[in-house]
Amino acid sequence: MMRALILEQTGRPPKLSVHEVPVPVPGPGEVLVQVAACGFCHHDLLVMAGVLRRGVKPGGILGHEISGVVAGLGEGVSGFQEGGHVVSLLTNACGRCDRCRQGREHRCRQGEGIGHGRDGGFAEYVAVSQFTLAPVPADMDLTGAALFACPMGVAMQAVTQVARVTPGETVVVTGAGGGLGIHALQAAVALGSRVIAVTSSEEKLGHLAPMGAEEVLHTSELDFSEMVLALTEDEGAEVVIDTVGSPLFPSTWRSLAQFGRLVLLGEVSGTPVELSLAEIIFKDAQVLGSSGVSRAVLEQVVAMVSEGRLKPIISQVLPLEQAATAFDMLSNRRVLGRLALTAR
Repeated sequence: MMRALILEQTGRPPKLSVHEVPVPVPGPGEVLVQVAACGFCHHDLLVMAGVLRRGVKPGGILGHEISGVVAGLGEGVSGFQEGGHVVSLLTNACGRCDRCRQGREHRCRQGEGIGHGRDGGFAEYVAVSQFTLAPVPADMDLTGAALFACPMGVAMQAVTQVARVTPGETVVVTGAGGGLGIHALQAAVALGSRVIAVTSSEEKLGHLAPMGAEEVLHTSELDFSEMVLALTEDEGAEVVIDTVGSPLFPSTWRSLAQFGRLVLLGEVSGTPVELSLAEIIFKDAQVLGSSGVSRAVLEQVVAMVSEGRLKPIISQVLPLEQAATAFDMLSNRRVLGRLALTAR
């Protein structure tokens, strides 16, 4: 048996409790992982609150940002050994479909969301497909490694594969003190761009410049575009990485330069926005969505952390029993980077 966090009733706050449940048995091609840590994401918050329901396994174990140690191997597994350190993707990938073969494991046609459609990492153990895991060096901190796929890999994929940021470009990152934002900031800096960080949290201001932000805009107002334009000689930014979504959309759009790329990486409220198609045309703009992370990008993150070019930002590690505290802290935006839960 193992300890696992169970969502007994959704709400604000949700009813959560830790129960003894059977340890999962790895099937063919699956790996049993003893969980070292699991990040607590806004996705988990929305499921717990009852806002996100579609595709969620009834009575399932949440948590998709997993690091740990290989504890068992199913039939036919290759490339992993017991005792090895690993991190997981966000989707349980089949490794055989056209998307997996194209390196788009995060959109596997047979894939299930870990901690969504199948049991996740808010437990002592989790069983996932071998195609879902990437090894990490034995001397690397496993708690920080829980963030390698999400938010770090998700942010890296948005910056490198979707926005295609190049050295010298100006990049605006909204929600820069959050999990996605602070790691998107680091990724853009690592690529040689000039980053303008936007945050509404006064408490997080002092943490963003040390991460490499050239300018930090603190605004409790929704319109920060005038400041962005002033800092870019009225040109705007070549790239905007938006981790907030609709609440900031008017300012986000106005901050974008001619031929700019707006990458939508987060949506916190689900409110529709208004945008004239003519504005997109005459700005020659690209409006792009990005979600998930491929195995190749996850491996890139592992390498960049090893080289000291990226750093996982965890504000606090809490036991499973304090998941309600994590929910409250994230709800009230009292988290710099990410929280992590552990069953150990």
